[in-house]
Amino acid sequence: MAQAIGPRPPVSLLATDGKTHPLQQTLVAVTLILGVLAFVTAMFHNLHLISSWAGLIGILTGAYGQYISVTTRERFPLIIGMGAAAIGFFLGMAHGGLFGGVVG
Repeated sequence: MAQAIGPRPPVSLLATDGKTHPLQQTLVAVTLILGVLAFVTAMFHNLHLISSWAGLIGILTGAYGQYISVTTRERFPLIIGMGAAAIGFFLGMAHGGLFGGVVG
């Protein structure tokens, strides 16, 4: 018996189950962007506010993305982004913290 060929769902680089996951893919992109931002700005002492806040938000978005992720292809870039965000966060905290020089 012949199978009916219908429209195929769009192919996603991050989904191996054949379905699209727009929320998870958005969280992956946001986590990676914030991780890179936190990591790069952590190399400059005077940008500690940006690196610490971007790192903190990147860690939180990555953690939520891990919580709701469906496939391994979504989890891998989340871990990379969270690692970069954590390094940026910790270096930003060492250089002055979340409120260093602004409050108090």
